[in-house]
Amino acid sequence: MKTEEFKEYYSHRYKIEAKNAELKNVYNYDKSNACGQSGITIQGAITLYLANLKRIYKLEDEKAEKNTVK
Repeated sequence: MKTEEFKEYYSHRYKIEAKNAELKNVYNYDKSNACGQSGITIQGAITLYLANLKRIYKLEDEKAEKNTVK
């Protein structure tokens, strides 16, 4: 990997780390409440789905608010 390419990837790393911290701290993604590999997989998928759904609702609210201001 070239130095410039590494710098480009590294500059986007903070976004990934922020999302991982949100998943761990807000949604308890790092703690398992299920038993077995399939239960943990389902719990992880549901957690990621809820985090994305929350983001979609937030973006929709911002879009609606922006349209009412104009």
